[in-house]
Amino acid sequence: MATISLRKANTRLPPEVNRVIYVRNLPFNITSEEMYDIFGKYGAIRQIRIGTNKDTRGTAFVVYEDIYDAKTAVDHLSGFNVANRYLIVLYYQQAKMSKKFDQRKKEDELNKLQEKYGVTAKDLK
Repeated sequence: MATISLRKANTRLPPEVNRVIYVRNLPFNITSEEMYDIFGKYGAIRQIRIGTNKDTRGTAFVVYEDIYDAKTAVDHLSGFNVANRYLIVLYYQQAKMSKKFDQRKKEDELNKLQEKYGVTAKDLK
């Protein structure tokens, strides 16, 4: 009902609001059905991607059909307790994610160069 009032009022949304939500601090054993139960209460979901790698466990991306549903979900589920873990629910921001990826890539390149030339962290100090 809150989303209907937002649409009728023609409320201008902040620029960071979008249909894609990034969720952190999920229990590692959460299933996609449980994710649909939790996030589906706030609107139609297009897709859910749960992280399964060592680096991405405990995270997920939720894509809503409507931007207002995503906003409602973020407003209501930030700090929501799931299996004694408090969810961190944020809007996905590609610029921030790509910066993290670029940083990892640079660190990997640096490590490869250090190995190639036999340089250790002790040598750099």
